[in-house]
Amino acid sequence: MSDASVPTPPASPFPGLTPAESDKMQTAFKDIAERSQKLLAEFAERYSADGPQPADPLGLTHTFMDFTAKMLADPNKLVQAQMELWGQYMKLWQSTAQRMMGETVEPLAEPAKGDRRFSDPAWKDEVVFDYLKQSYLLTARWLQGTVKEVEGVDDKTAQKVDFYTRQFIDAMSPSNFAMTNPQVLKATVESKGENLVKGLQNLLTDLERGKGKLAIRQTDMKAFKVGLNVATSPGKVIFQNELMQLIQYAPATAQVHTMPLLIVPPWINKFYILDLKPQNSFIKWAVDQGYTVFVISWVNPDARLTRLTFEDYMKMGPLAALGAIQQATGERKVSAIGYCIGGTLMAATLAYMAARGDDRIAACTFFTAQVDFTEPGELGVFIDEEQIAGVEQVMSKKGYLDGNEMATTFNMLRANDLIWSFVVSNYLMGKDPFPFDLLFWNADATRMPAAMHLYYLRNMYQKNLLAKPGGLVIDNVPIDLGKISIPVYIQAGKDDHIAPAKSVYKATQLFSGPARFMLAGSGHIAGVVNPPAAKKYQHWLNETDKNPPTLDEWRAGAQEFPGSWWNDWDKWLSEKSGPPVAARVPGDGALPAIEDAPGSYVKVRLID
Repeated sequence: MSDASVPTPPASPFPGLTPAESDKMQTAFKDIAERSQKLLAEFAERYSADGPQPADPLGLTHTFMDFTAKMLADPNKLVQAQMELWGQYMKLWQSTAQRMMGETVEPLAEPAKGDRRFSDPAWKDEVVFDYLKQSYLLTARWLQGTVKEVEGVDDKTAQKVDFYTRQFIDAMSPSNFAMTNPQVLKATVESKGENLVKGLQNLLTDLERGKGKLAIRQTDMKAFKVGLNVATSPGKVIFQNELMQLIQYAPATAQVHTMPLLIVPPWINKFYILDLKPQNSFIKWAVDQGYTVFVISWVNPDARLTRLTFEDYMKMGPLAALGAIQQATGERKVSAIGYCIGGTLMAATLAYMAARGDDRIAACTFFTAQVDFTEPGELGVFIDEEQIAGVEQVMSKKGYLDGNEMATTFNMLRANDLIWSFVVSNYLMGKDPFPFDLLFWNADATRMPAAMHLYYLRNMYQKNLLAKPGGLVIDNVPIDLGKISIPVYIQAGKDDHIAPAKSVYKATQLFSGPARFMLAGSGHIAGVVNPPAAKKYQHWLNETDKNPPTLDEWRAGAQEFPGSWWNDWDKWLSEKSGPPVAARVPGDGALPAIEDAPGSYVKVRLID
């Protein structure tokens, strides 16, 4: 029989792959094509309905044009800077050539400690990737250094330019591109490109989740369910209105402190950051210490609640909760905790109550809460009239700010950790996100009602009126933080990028009562959620009779202690919380239980 009679197998559309691998690739590409077509059709329909979006919603064009004009005003300085960069490149090329010839040379640029982008050994061991890494680092540092040295730029513009320059620098890292990341190249060779195909499918999944906007999955969103494996502390909802549910937690001790404890969390996030799992739940730990714990669970507002104001949040939040707690327990006086923006609300509420002679809150704790916004950190980058007007325009269509917009803002503050690391892992490496309860909570976004959110941005961040006596008037009551004379415990995180410690400390100079300030190791979340059993981080205390004017002065006299600060807080509050009484069971008082904790409000999700 001749060779011509033997059928020739069809050529594989994917050379180098087995028939089974080729079929798998074809199926994947068919899936990608169908999903892409659907996404494009949905995008076109939405774009047509909503109209074109503003080309520059952040107002960066004018900022950078003005900055560039200032930079070009001194061409000699710019040429000198370029020559310095060229000199650095020449030194790098020379050292690279020496390495290629087998010599040992010291690097010109090293990543900052903790920079995980270049943790793979190939970035140091392989000459080509080491060159790419050092070239990037040299350019990044030159660019940021050059930007900071431009003269004639006001502080706010300089901060804005520096922040967005860093966003550009982070985005252009060689670790973010398939052809310049050794881990991605290795995975591509080993999987025969399957990682990139899987990554493209992950990208489409995230676009579908965001309904056309990229909603990067930071964790396995199906691995957790509120009330099932997060937010599991037992309790009952004993009161609710259209803005919040009030949860009373079941006691863990036979006796409890006389004075109940009310926790007011931020409405920008869900309350269960304080109740992720039993091992690190602040709520469970507080219950175990003998406190009758109540927590406000804010509603996830929709278009029906766009009229809600800052005053509504005060009256329907903590003030309504105080009345409900008295009904439920018979106790008129409580202690309180305000976390982040919940602490800002609590400060305004305490001043309001003081002005009206209302003494129902006997002591208050502030977790990473700002009341003076003169030094708000990098969040101040987003607070100028041009950008606030842009936010107002966006909210005018629906009456609220979508929670995902807020999440993007916070993620930008730590872009390498919270954006680009997932771009590499999910889209270039083709990996599925790892289950992590903290990142699940981080992705559980909430909306911001337009009236309240604009009030907060303009009056707190932009005008800093809360720190000025009488600067705010709520329900015809001038707000003066100096009238707050009750004992307060103020916690700040040393590495907090949302509520900087220096900003939080300013509250010690505004309240008139005794203020115990404590500086915790770590940041906005881990600085708060740090149970004693974990034996992590550290905290600082200064047993001064009067807090000095600045954080630096306070730290000069402070003593460092290992581990959690929770026990110090418990000692401070327990002395003020009255003698022990019989434990209170949720629903046994004048307010019957409505439903089991964590309630239904917290389960309203914007995206899965």
